[in-house]
Amino acid sequence: MKAIILAGGYATRLQPLTDDLSKCLLPVGGKPMVDWILERIRGVEEIDEVHVVTNSRFAQDFERWAASKDGVIVHDDRTSSNEDRLGAIGDVAFTLDRAGIDGDDVIVIAGDNLFDYDLQDYVDFWRGKGVASAVAVRDVGDLRLASQYGIVGLDGDDRVIEFVEKPPEPTSTLAATATYIYHREHVPLVARYLAEGNAPDQSGSFIEWLRSREPVYGYSFLGIWLDIGDKEQLLAADNMLRRKQGLPERDEYDLEI
Repeated sequence: MKAIILAGGYATRLQPLTDDLSKCLLPVGGKPMVDWILERIRGVEEIDEVHVVTNSRFAQDFERWAASKDGVIVHDDRTSSNEDRLGAIGDVAFTLDRAGIDGDDVIVIAGDNLFDYDLQDYVDFWRGKGVASAVAVRDVGDLRLASQYGIVGLDGDDRVIEFVEKPPEPTSTLAATATYIYHREHVPLVARYLAEGNAPDQSGSFIEWLRSREPVYGYSFLGIWLDIGDKEQLLAADNMLRRKQGLPERDEYDLEI
C-alpha cells in the first residue's frame, strides 16, 4: 500500500500565514501539521511508501522537512499559484503517474485533515469489504455544520449509497472526511474520472462519482477530527492539540512551535 498526502493547495484564507509557508507545515500542538498525519500513517503496517505532493512555491520546504523522514518522497506538481493549481484529484493523478504507482492500493489523506483514530483499524475495516474503496466518515452532529461538508448516506453494511457535496439542506450529519482508500483495481479510474471532464478540485467528488460505479464503504469513527480552513479553526486546533501535549494554550496563533 502507498500513501499520498495532499499538500498542493495555497490556503488563501490563511494568508498572510501561508504566503511563504504551506498550511500543512504550519505548527499545531507543537509540531508541523503534516507530522500528525505522518504519525498516523506510520501506524499502518502495509504502507511502504509515503508520497507528499505539493507545489513549486513550497516544494523546497517539504524537501527539507522530509530529509529526516525515511520513506517519504516529495513531488512538485509544478504549479505556482491558486489560479493554476491542479486540484486535489489532479494532484492524486499527478502523483500516481510521477511515482509510477501501479498495482498498489492507495490511501489518500489531505494534509490539513487531522484525526486521532487508528488508521490501521480503518485499513482492516476496508480489507474486510473485498474489492472496494472507502471513505472515513464522522457524524458532525449539526445540520448547519453539515452543509459545509460532503454528506454521506450508508446502508446497513456501511456501503455508500449517497454522497452530496455541501448540500444547502442536508438530511444527515454524517460527513465525509478527506481520508480515502482506493482499491488497486479502482486506482486507474482516477485518470478516467478526469478524462471525462469531471471537477479536479474536491477530493470527495471522485468518491461521489466512484460509488455509482464500484463499491465504496464508509468507515465511521469517533474522536478528534479537525478540518482546518481558516484562522479561527487553526487557533482552535492548535490549542486542542497543545492541551493534549501538556503545552500552554495561546490567545493568538503564532508560528513559533
